Amino acid sequence: MAEHSDRYAGAGAAPPKIVVGLVATPPDYPARVADRLREELAALLADRVDSTVDWDVRTGWGAIAPRRDSGYDGLLDDVADRRQKAGWGIAICLTDLPLQVQRVPLVAYSSLRRHAGLVSLPALGFGQMRAARAAVAGLIAGLVTELLIEDDLGGGGPRGRRAANDRRMTDTVVPIHRVVTGAEDGEIGYAASRGTGQLRLLVGMVRANRPGRALLGLSKLLVGAFGTAAFALATNTIWQMGDALDGLRLTVIMVLGITALIGWLVIAHDLWEKPSDDTTKELARLFNFGTVITLGLAVGVSYLVLFVGTTAAAALFIDGSILEANLGHPSGFGDYATLAWLITSLATVGGALGSGLEDEENVRAAAYGHHPTPEGWQDLDRDMRGDDRG
Repeated sequence: MAEHSDRYAGAGAAPPKIVVGLVATPPDYPARVADRLREELAALLADRVDSTVDWDVRTGWGAIAPRRDSGYDGLLDDVADRRQKAGWGIAICLTDLPLQVQRVPLVAYSSLRRHAGLVSLPALGFGQMRAARAAVAGLIAGLVTELLIEDDLGGGGPRGRRAANDRRMTDTVVPIHRVVTGAEDGEIGYAASRGTGQLRLLVGMVRANRPGRALLGLSKLLVGAFGTAAFALATNTIWQMGDALDGLRLTVIMVLGITALIGWLVIAHDLWEKPSDDTTKELARLFNFGTVITLGLAVGVSYLVLFVGTTAAAALFIDGSILEANLGHPSGFGDYATLAWLITSLATVGGALGSGLEDEENVRAAAYGHHPTPEGWQDLDRDMRGDDRG
């Protein structure tokens, strides 16, 4: 954008100030991403777009809701209204809502007539901060370029400059392609591929859902499972059962135990998203996939921790001679591991009973459609003077 810099410098005019608002919806994971971007976006825009512009980056969320009913178009209308009320020049929405255009995942969208854009964080896949940084900067660059041209030429300026920015977007963000839905109005979307894009979307949903948070929420379940494992460890009948079962049956018992626990968590805490007037079947299905995968990862890690702990306890407390006497053959580490494998699977089922004692909010955090308000965030619509949080 060197031509902009030369123009302002040559005219001796004061550089323009552009207020960029980052709108996070819902105010949970997207708010954390927006907060991190706010600290570095002004310098990034000065480097990539125009160093003579006074970039003022602000964050907020206000009354913007994760619009499930009308997709990206309704969400952008809300963002545009939010921009006007706050007095921002440009607004970019960061959302964890999975969006689609032409039945493929929508990664980003730019609307010149609204002076707004949006980025769907889950569509960025696993490495979301780097991709979000590039996508937000790319959207702003495209919008600002045309706004500066229109201000300079009195409106109606050429829009050919968007092509270079499109190439940068498709090169620096996750693999995407341009989808023009209203070229005359400057309505341009960037979508992922149908195959890998859907897989990346699911990975991104799980990433945004933060499985580590769900794992911490299952602490009481782990305590209950360890208690069950300790009881089973002292029962020689379990030793003999473990020795008699082959690998296939032990695997089936493990899968059944993990599946039973996940199912119990979903049912007991009402984590299943049902289609409704504002949630389509496709969206509900994506939400449920994200929830089940998140719970699966959390339960899987819990299972591994329980297995390691049970194996160590078995080797520590069960003397080899006692184990050999009960099994009727020489014992080794494999026997302890097999015993721990069976006990861990049984304790996982027993731990499901303990999951009813979990804190409701901690468990519900694993549901993709559940969005608790993070501590320290407030409804910034209470202050319409610009929502300056700095």
